[in-house]
Amino acid sequence: MQQVSELEHRIIIEELQKTSSVSGDIVELGCYQGDTSILIAKFLARAEKEHAMLSPKRLYLYDSFAGLPPKTQADQSSIGANFVEGSLKASKSALVTRFKRANLPLPKIKKAWFSDLTGADLPAAISLAFLDGDYYDSIKTSLALVVPRLSSDGVIIIHDYHNEALPGVAQATDEFLKTHPTFHLQVLASLAVLTAQK
Repeated sequence: MQQVSELEHRIIIEELQKTSSVSGDIVELGCYQGDTSILIAKFLARAEKEHAMLSPKRLYLYDSFAGLPPKTQADQSSIGANFVEGSLKASKSALVTRFKRANLPLPKIKKAWFSDLTGADLPAAISLAFLDGDYYDSIKTSLALVVPRLSSDGVIIIHDYHNEALPGVAQATDEFLKTHPTFHLQVLASLAVLTAQK
């Protein structure tokens, strides 16, 4: 089941192109079965082959592979009843197999709940982060991990920002923006694209 639409994939590619000359690696917090991960990896492989980046970027993936955690009050929605604890469970080994079958370099994959990650688990510099945590706590935690490592002109893309079934995503993002006024929000499809204002 594809979670990110074709339109959203095109938007992600556009943001990857914009950040090709920005120093830092790519991180994806919440990779599920790896559809977006494969998309990003193919872009990186092509860009490296065409020398379209100043320096090679590495892809880092983070997921519990245990499905969704319990909802908090911020995540409650009458139309989001199908998002329950344990749903959207995936397999790390299946993800690795997908990369091998696609003949793509294996990313660095960390199996963990976001709340168990520390700064040491992330690259020192991040040019683009794709956050697909579905819930309030997951997005809040992801932002706290990524922002201190985001390079100048880096981009954060948050999936499901414009999704009434997952209201916690927008709440966590909006709260972040209130305390980080240097970031600019652009909503494209369901995505929140955050860039630091100059």
